[in-house]
Amino acid sequence: MKRITIVSLLVAFAFPSFAQSNFYKVAIGGGVGLTQSFTEVSNHDFGLAGYVTLDYLLTPFVSFGIEGQKGEINGGDFRADRQNRQFVNSYMAISFNGKVSLGQFLDDRSQGLSELARGLYLGTGIGAISNKPLYTIGLNPNDPNYVFTAQSTSKDIFFPLNLGININFADGAGFYRYVLNVNYQGNITLGEGLDGYDDSKVTFTSGNPDIYTFLSLGVKYNFGKMGLSRKTFRK
Repeated sequence: MKRITIVSLLVAFAFPSFAQSNFYKVAIGGGVGLTQSFTEVSNHDFGLAGYVTLDYLLTPFVSFGIEGQKGEINGGDFRADRQNRQFVNSYMAISFNGKVSLGQFLDDRSQGLSELARGLYLGTGIGAISNKPLYTIGLNPNDPNYVFTAQSTSKDIFFPLNLGININFADGAGFYRYVLNVNYQGNITLGEGLDGYDDSKVTFTSGNPDIYTFLSLGVKYNFGKMGLSRKTFRK
């Protein structure tokens, strides 16, 4: 009997049991935020934009989803810019992305700040952006070295990089139903369409791709089919 008891204890310590929790596998969300342009045009101004998302959760901390954005990307200053440039880009974008939260790797028993840290995540993906820029130009027409090519509309491929945090709130049954989200997104495009000025090879020497960032605040609602996780995270 003693031998059976000792063996049972050794097995219990060697193979710890896993607690399990249920979670909703679908999340819908939306929010608003500020964009900022980083193009060859000086004065990286801010614009207002909104977004909607639909995500499928493989685990409570790993998701794949689709995101749509609509708003403005602004930059330049007609009076201060040495090429007298200023633009307002009324854009729409759609992207497919994946995200992994720190909770996928942290211990189940984390409390306090560690519990909050489980919502920190990184993500990336691919998308397409439609640009409709309005722009103003007032360069010296006597400058023979300047060549300007205007783009009234354009479409570019871009790569979003996400860094953010999900703060979960439980419903009456203890399941994480509501989410407050803060996200900072950097978007690298494969074209010159954000500002409407496609002359970087002539006037500028940087040759850098057009970039814009999007700092947003939003909410999510978890619903749908329930999944089963080996990690304990319910309230």
